[in-house]
Amino acid sequence: MKTNLKKATLIKRYKRFLADVILEDGTTTTIHVSNTGSMKNCGCEGDTVWYSTSDNPKRKYPYSWELTETKQGHIICVNTIAANRLVEEAISNYVITEVNAYETIKREVKYGTENSKVDFMLTDANKIDCYLEVKSCTFLENEQGYFPDAVTVRGQKHIRELIEMVEQGKRAILLFAVLHSGIKSVSPANHIDSKYGELLLEASKVGVEIIAYKAHLSVSEMILTSKIPVNIFR
Repeated sequence: MKTNLKKATLIKRYKRFLADVILEDGTTTTIHVSNTGSMKNCGCEGDTVWYSTSDNPKRKYPYSWELTETKQGHIICVNTIAANRLVEEAISNYVITEVNAYETIKREVKYGTENSKVDFMLTDANKIDCYLEVKSCTFLENEQGYFPDAVTVRGQKHIRELIEMVEQGKRAILLFAVLHSGIKSVSPANHIDSKYGELLLEASKVGVEIIAYKAHLSVSEMILTSKIPVNIFR
């Protein structure tokens, strides 16, 4: 995925979807933040923000925060919408080897008993249907990558839905799209959401496939490139 980003300096994020920054010309402005999570450790005052610009005249805030460049030299994609785009591109380019053999891919398919939509449903005349849920992983703490960065009732529901698919004889995959250059492996953040960790362990035991692919991130391009370990067991 190609990008065309400009540079700013972070002042602060607030109201979840807004952040104040200083542009390169010295002016202060407010930009949109496409991230519903806590963004824990993903943006401190003084960090470099890389933002995109929308040409939609109806938008109140034309600038959107895409990447953070931290003082430690890490690059982080904070736009959670990018995760699904990167995964779809990676599937099309045969990067995610676990699903290379499927013929078709559908987006946002309704499934399960809890009124959910799975990110991708992969089908093939000669294979069982595969339900693939994507989670953006950007939380780095003490040199370890974690998910989630806040209690996620919605994320818990998604695991239950994937477990249900496996119990029905379908295939289910939970894929962590790792959008932080410093993360080398992913673990459940039991210290933040212990219920999520319990469900993840249960899902693994019943046959939900839990995998992680890491992105190469730069101001000109973002692309999923390599599989990294997921450490589920406590």
